[in-house]
Amino acid sequence: MRWDFVVVTVVGLVLSFAETSSGGITSSYVHITQGDHKGNGVIVSWVTTDEPGSDTVLYWSETSGVRLLAEGFHVRYKYYNYTSGYIHHCTIKNLEFDTRYNYVVGIGNTTRKFWFETPPKSGPDVPYTFGLIGDLGQTYDSNRTLTSYESNPAKGKTVLYVGDLSYADHYPDHNNVRWDTWGRFTERSVAYQPWIWSAGNHEVDWAPQLGEPKPFKPFTHRYHTPYKASNSTSPLWYSIKRASAYVIVLSTYSALGKYTPQNFWLEEELPKVDRNETPWLIVVMHGPMYNSYVSHYMEGETMRALHEKLLVQYKVDIVFAGHVHAYERSEPVSNIAYNITNKECTPKIDQTAPVYITIGDGGNIEGLAKNMTEPQPNYSAFREASFGHGILKIKNMTHAHWSWYRNQEVNSVTADSAWLFNRYHISSKESSVVAS
Repeated sequence: MRWDFVVVTVVGLVLSFAETSSGGITSSYVHITQGDHKGNGVIVSWVTTDEPGSDTVLYWSETSGVRLLAEGFHVRYKYYNYTSGYIHHCTIKNLEFDTRYNYVVGIGNTTRKFWFETPPKSGPDVPYTFGLIGDLGQTYDSNRTLTSYESNPAKGKTVLYVGDLSYADHYPDHNNVRWDTWGRFTERSVAYQPWIWSAGNHEVDWAPQLGEPKPFKPFTHRYHTPYKASNSTSPLWYSIKRASAYVIVLSTYSALGKYTPQNFWLEEELPKVDRNETPWLIVVMHGPMYNSYVSHYMEGETMRALHEKLLVQYKVDIVFAGHVHAYERSEPVSNIAYNITNKECTPKIDQTAPVYITIGDGGNIEGLAKNMTEPQPNYSAFREASFGHGILKIKNMTHAHWSWYRNQEVNSVTADSAWLFNRYHISSKESSVVAS
């Protein structure tokens, strides 16, 4: 007799009964993200406030119904005068692709049940829809953005999040209670579909005056990423495959110079991308390389000077960023011709270069960045200081459609949209962006 099967079955039955029982709520919030490199793993994270409780996740696919258990672990941290709850992280591995799973966290009569869908297996013509949100915060406008995204008929399946989450550092003593309230606010989406995390400046939380000299402390305790699966040495930069997209996440607030771990990793990572398996190469970061707003103008110049040549060389399709509290879409643009003697230091339309999209317009607490540089640069295709979210629909290996939705529109009417053409699979002689 297989005793491991018996144990799993008995525990599963207990949890199965518990999920239908009445009782309290064991978790302050639940969130998920991708748990491996290729897309059939999920990291489930949740918080228990009064006691550790269980580190176990019960899960089953809707096709088989066979109930399985995954074991995780929990951590706590202290930040100045705040002590976190018990933060649980559990990685579910070897899931079936393109399958809906139910999962349960908690024990006894304090369980909570959610679900998620795994992506299709990676392939050149696999369609997939991403949502794009950044600088969300937890304000009235934040709620409008998340509500608009949730109700969008385009139905994003995974959010690429470009940084700045809770804005806890905006409050006195970096009030970490704001991390808990942000977790509860976003649970309604991120417990059901993975959000792919990029850290922004508001995640640094470096406060030596409070006795907190370690950067990114709350963020790295609360939001785990599958960085080891892509041979990264830090949870702040990593890569994943999802359907027909290869997503590289960078950290604009970590060391990024020539002899840094992040730069070494990026130089080794880009040549690994198989554009015949995952034709769409997407980079996600917080600080934009191209920005024509007065707010944070030229702040991304260091990263652009260091890494833009790599992005053009390896034919990155789109670079998503936040930080600037507004929206902007560029033409395909590069500024790599400058060699200190030729005076060619003006960005130029370049059909071999990425399209840069700034979408730091989630809601935040600091307001919109309304002042723009004038005249509008020729590489800036569209810009507007309004709150909103984006949808990227990958159609096949050559075509994707981008839409931006401002919050003022009640029925998710697009305020800006464009067809994007794959840098690798479309000849540079063809037009790479067509506004629609």
